Amino acid sequence: MRRFSLWLRDRPLVSDSVLAAALLLLEVLGVANSDHKLTYLGIGVLLPVPVAFRRLYPRVMAAAMLVLSITSAVIGYLTEDNADHIALLGLGIMLYTLVAYVGRREGLWYAGGLVADSAFSFLLLDKPSGTDALFTAMFYLLCWTLAEFIGARHAYDTEVAARLAVADYDRERRAHDAVSFERTRIARELHDVVAHAVSVIIVQADGARYALRRDPDIAEQALTTIAGTGREALRELRRTVSLLRIEPTLEQVPQHGTAGIAKLVEVMRSIGLAVELELTGELDSVPPEVSLGVHRVVQESLTNTLRHAGAHPKAWVRVLRGATDIVIEVTDSGGIPVHDPTGNAIKGGGMGLAGMRERIAVLGGTIETGRAPDGAWRVYATIPLDTADES
Repeated sequence: MRRFSLWLRDRPLVSDSVLAAALLLLEVLGVANSDHKLTYLGIGVLLPVPVAFRRLYPRVMAAAMLVLSITSAVIGYLTEDNADHIALLGLGIMLYTLVAYVGRREGLWYAGGLVADSAFSFLLLDKPSGTDALFTAMFYLLCWTLAEFIGARHAYDTEVAARLAVADYDRERRAHDAVSFERTRIARELHDVVAHAVSVIIVQADGARYALRRDPDIAEQALTTIAGTGREALRELRRTVSLLRIEPTLEQVPQHGTAGIAKLVEVMRSIGLAVELELTGELDSVPPEVSLGVHRVVQESLTNTLRHAGAHPKAWVRVLRGATDIVIEVTDSGGIPVHDPTGNAIKGGGMGLAGMRERIAVLGGTIETGRAPDGAWRVYATIPLDTADES
């Protein structure tokens, strides 16, 4: 059952179409109360249509529902048909949709339109204003109240989803850092093995060349040492390389260039972080290691913003490629800073800032992090470009 509800939640058109079909059925049943059945049925078929698309195009469908309500009142006045359209309950459904999924401001505007529509209908059709007006007001008030509860639940679910996304990223980052540390250790070990073996082989080969004619026994001993050293180096090399054969999956490898940064910003926006992105210059032709560095700095900065910049975080990302370097600037709306043991404000207690500094230092760049006078947190990094490598 839960799986079916999740399936419906991802397909709003299906559930809303079922609701629209129910309203249409009520309209068909109400045809008998009308003196102009074809006209009544024509309006009755149109009224449920906006309900089916209410969550896909909430503003447009709400306006369409209001127009159909006024149209039905005018037609009822012209044909002197006082039969009620049950599908006009869709007006309250539209009010609920705007408040819950769009915002209170749109809901207030629509509520004003509903008041005008109700007054127009009561005056035009000369209906009693007492019970009908009270019922209509109570119905719209109930729809608004229900929308407030549902909207609060949606906000809570969004917050939980954002926290889970941050937790997942933190876990993946720790795993990635552990793997990177192990690979660095293996690389150092590989370098030590190869450098030592090659040095021994070169020295012994030079000695064997000089001793080959004068002292064959010494030359033979040198060649034996060369063979043994080579076999041992080959054995160590195979063991070390075997540890590196497991490559990261495609999903774990970040995209390079503008596509990778745009994808990263899109993911952050989907979990609740408002991000404005500015990309200037040709960023798709920089070396892969520089592109990866830019990606990681933006990724870590936006993650810190999502975690520490308050209830409604915002961030501004600017990546500028100049003639000799790339400038990365990430600022956010600010939040409650965390302090290190020396009393200096830092952006979180993890290894994110240290990792960024290390990566930028490897690339020969500089990075500055800190809080601006207006309270915003700012990350400013520059990475030099080697034009010779790019060509």
